[in-house]
Amino acid sequence: MFLHIRNYACYNDFRIKRIFTRKKKSAQAHAEHPLRWRYMETIWADMRAGVDPALMKEAGRIILDGGLVAFPTETVYGLGANALDPEAARRIYAAKGRPSDNPLIVHIARPDSLDRIVCSVPERARILAHAFWPGPLTMIMKKSPAVPSSVTGGLDTVAVRMPDHEIALKLIEEGGGFIAAPSANTSGRPSPTTAQHVRDDLDGKIDMIIDGGSVGIGVESTIIDLTEDVPMILRPGYINLEMLQSVIGDVAVDPGLHSEDPSFRPKAPGMKYRHYAPKAELTIVEGSEADVRAAIERLVSEAQSRGLKCGIIAAEEDAGAYRCGIVRSAGSRKKEITISQHLFGILREFDDLGVDVIYSESFDTPRIGAAIMNRLMKAAGHHVLSV
Repeated sequence: MFLHIRNYACYNDFRIKRIFTRKKKSAQAHAEHPLRWRYMETIWADMRAGVDPALMKEAGRIILDGGLVAFPTETVYGLGANALDPEAARRIYAAKGRPSDNPLIVHIARPDSLDRIVCSVPERARILAHAFWPGPLTMIMKKSPAVPSSVTGGLDTVAVRMPDHEIALKLIEEGGGFIAAPSANTSGRPSPTTAQHVRDDLDGKIDMIIDGGSVGIGVESTIIDLTEDVPMILRPGYINLEMLQSVIGDVAVDPGLHSEDPSFRPKAPGMKYRHYAPKAELTIVEGSEADVRAAIERLVSEAQSRGLKCGIIAAEEDAGAYRCGIVRSAGSRKKEITISQHLFGILREFDDLGVDVIYSESFDTPRIGAAIMNRLMKAAGHHVLSV
């Protein structure tokens, strides 16, 4: 049975703060690039104590007026805009610095909303929605004319999901029912799992940030393409291959997941461009636990001898065994959800610490190991050392 992952963080009293950007823009730059150089006051809305109806209406009004709102989901924080407004979608690309051929996911609050944005809802989509929605599953189908091409990266398909988070669902309802939202970070950086991560990247570039606490899963949704004869996973996530096969039968995995071909055109978010990347060079070291620990210690020692600052990403079970470098435990192999929850935060912490190189253990765990390793491989630019 599918278990929903929700946020049970400790809550503080509600408060709302306004953040005033210190950035300055030139009039000439604004005239030449009106979207790229649009800096603004960003509203900080703390909803960790629960949904505030008045603030949520304000967030919905921002969406309906073509603005941008960052909000929590069960996977990562999303950067939302009106999915039926072509200009609003372009503002997402501008704020993130995101390539415009990288499709956005349309978030809905009701399964029957599919009928407006999809030409024809396949039976397999209804079966999957019944099994996994609300939840971390995105389905790709043929889009209807209602969905602008700016949302789909020029493709004739649309990616859709119904998130499992109270704040996200309420925002979608208040914002007109259809919100296009990639992760709320600067394109290429590690995805945000807290509102502070969003602030670090997008303060002054978007209208509002809703703080709903830390997310529950920590990696983006599974994406499955239902336009193929055999449904195909384009991005692994919490809903794994075996779970999908148990519901609809045969499911394939797209070989494009591993493509580094610059001519490759992405059909779903995260397929073409380098994602989740820290500033430091990241190498994944794989092999037996003992061999991996020995190799990482040797590599760190050599790097430190050259004056480099080194970070190590390890499982909770191994972290105490390292005698050099800045060691961070990603979580326990026995409770793999803790690894996905902490991975992006560790990459961002290493950025803050000014680490020069990072060595990570491999986390090929049985439940969501494919999703974790997909993100690590992207972050490392597929740089893997086998020992």
